[in-house]
Amino acid sequence: RMAPTRNSRSRDRVRSLLLASLMTAAATVPVCGQGSRAGTGMRVGVSFGGIATFGLTAEYYDGNESLDLTVGTWSFRDLSVAVVARHYFGAGEALPFVGGGLWLVAARPEDGRAGFATVLHAPLGVDLQPGHRHAVGLALNVNRAIWVRRTDPDDDLPLNRRLVPLPGIYYRWTR
Repeated sequence: RMAPTRNSRSRDRVRSLLLASLMTAAATVPVCGQGSRAGTGMRVGVSFGGIATFGLTAEYYDGNESLDLTVGTWSFRDLSVAVVARHYFGAGEALPFVGGGLWLVAARPEDGRAGFATVLHAPLGVDLQPGHRHAVGLALNVNRAIWVRRTDPDDDLPLNRRLVPLPGIYYRWTR
């Protein structure tokens, strides 16, 4: 039997992650008689981790669907912007979610050219709503770079295609 290659191990990890996501989604699908998150509105808040050390968030939601915008920074010498479509499952105070979107990063070092990156961004997590207008969320943001312009013009290493998980938390207030 041949030893697994690097690409086959990577494919196995992607398949495992997708299977775990689907199992989580299937386990939390509402059953008959169970309601869903009702209404349309806007939530604003702050985030820590995920796409930035610190970020500001705005989310427009309509029932169990939402569009989420996060703007943040890692070190105040860069800018991260993520746009994600989310789907929430179930009803109640704890709502699991999955999402998908893009994360754009721009960095300008003191000496060198500006660097940019475009990253596929897929958050998996749970949104906890202990109060009527307040929510706290935990997310595992699974990311994969699709394009990079490095700050060092001599750096011509190939793009790393592995999945990078970044945990994050957030607080949001419903307007």
